[in-house]
Amino acid sequence: MNLGIAIADFTQPGGPAGIARHVGRLARTTEEFGFTRIAVMDHLFQIGIVGAPEQEMLEAYTTLGYLAASTERVELLALVTSAGYRAPGLLAKMITTLDVLSEGRAALGIGVGAGFNITEARGLGLPFPPVAERFERLEETLRICLQMWSDDEKPFDGRYYRLERTLNSPKTVRRPHPPILIGGSGERKTLRLVAEYGDACNLFHGPDLQHKLDVLRGHCDRVGRNYDEIEKTVLLPLDPGARGENIPALLTELRRLKRIGIDHVIGPVRGADQHAALQLLGERVVPEALRI
Repeated sequence: MNLGIAIADFTQPGGPAGIARHVGRLARTTEEFGFTRIAVMDHLFQIGIVGAPEQEMLEAYTTLGYLAASTERVELLALVTSAGYRAPGLLAKMITTLDVLSEGRAALGIGVGAGFNITEARGLGLPFPPVAERFERLEETLRICLQMWSDDEKPFDGRYYRLERTLNSPKTVRRPHPPILIGGSGERKTLRLVAEYGDACNLFHGPDLQHKLDVLRGHCDRVGRNYDEIEKTVLLPLDPGARGENIPALLTELRRLKRIGIDHVIGPVRGADQHAALQLLGERVVPEALRI
């Protein structure tokens, strides 16, 4: 079982001047202790589960560029990119740039954007169409990214997007392309897109997780996709407790997740001191998880 972290809380006692040091230290500690991924949210206002909208939130891809320069081994991604916030051709170029400058460590995490994004979208004047259109735009975005990461430079003429030449130079370092992780648990559309386009899925941790995996398997059967070649990831907060008191229960849950077919757990590090919590996880959870 692999573990990754999601950096979600950027608020520091010293204000904005301390954020860079905080994030860089988290990234280096993550890599030192054998975590395999670092993810950031694609939000522009802080989300309610973490804090008030006015709390500090960094733009995802600028942050990932900084993380690329701060690390050497971990995979880097947004969990997950809101497909409508950036034109698809630009997004493909951004992921390519991240991949080249990180020497092959970028992934595209993408989804339609959950409903609460509408506040930040309207606040900053970003597009946020109805959910059905967002799914259609997401599928066109996936097709455009895959075309740009191939040798095909022909025009793309879709319902929502038209690209006259899908040139992408330089090519990605990661071959055949950065892996595509599609986030969300929607049974009819999201998991169908995973089966058709995804290298990985990201599901919410909950009692219906086994059912969601069964639904994904069914979509794979219908489109002729090998279910086993899709990486299954779960979003699960990682809270070791102040003195490690939560670690036995966390390891028990990781073993259960592995038994039902989860390959990778990604989660925000919880606790008053994120650095101390990350060190506890690195010392006492990561080595055990790798043996699961």
